[in-house]
Amino acid sequence: MNPSELERLEIDLLLETVFRRYGYDFRGYARASIDRRVRQLLSSSGCTTVAELIPKVLNDAEFFSRLVRNFSIPVTEMFRDPAVYRAVREKVVPLLRTWPHFKIWHAGCATGEEVYSLAMLLKEEGLYERATIYATDFNEEALDLAREGIYPIEKIKAATRNYQLAGGKGSLSDYYHAAYDAARMDPALRERVVFSVHNLATDSVFGEIHLVLCRNVLIYFGRELQNRALWLLTESLVHGGYLCLGTKENLQFTEVHAHFSTLDHAARLYKKQVPP
Repeated sequence: MNPSELERLEIDLLLETVFRRYGYDFRGYARASIDRRVRQLLSSSGCTTVAELIPKVLNDAEFFSRLVRNFSIPVTEMFRDPAVYRAVREKVVPLLRTWPHFKIWHAGCATGEEVYSLAMLLKEEGLYERATIYATDFNEEALDLAREGIYPIEKIKAATRNYQLAGGKGSLSDYYHAAYDAARMDPALRERVVFSVHNLATDSVFGEIHLVLCRNVLIYFGRELQNRALWLLTESLVHGGYLCLGTKENLQFTEVHAHFSTLDHAARLYKKQVPP
């Protein structure tokens, strides 16, 4: 067995160990991304081989937390891809108005900036009080940051242009309180949000969801895990509900493609078909 084959076997064993010990399933993630992140973890661990990571993961909860942080990709920002939020405002919100109460699931919400963005949009459209927003991620540390809603002030100020391009109707500064170098999001934005741990690789469906946002998550999954996650999202949606993916993701060539019509291709907005 050559060195690269041995390393691949060791990574397979590491992923299997993580799954069997903690229930976190990274086995179906895109392999190139996982290999890169394992090597990053190895370089900072004091270990010389991937195999040496396995007993550390088994016996050291703090080291396991480091691994989860390393495997998590919490890349996000307020009103990321503002044209997507404009499309949601213009094409989904009018249909959300037809329901007296609706549920939204933001899967893979990371540190929460996009959840707060959606809450602002719903407030400006007069729909926030009708909504329940489930914001989930497998990374508990990222969720803690999301619950706090405290972000670097410069990062929030930089989002002002995104907010405007997304069709914002007021001023972004209306939604946070600045103190020193930090911005605390208005607690009113969290009143209808439920932050909770959920793993798309292992956990089950949410029921009766009207809008699912799962943006820039599937790009890190292999094909089999992508289809598993997409079936989960599809089965969570009501008939006639909406799915929003990341701008580099789409439903073409996936197992659920036939269950959706395209509402806005550029924004990766899809509508679940009502069965005949």
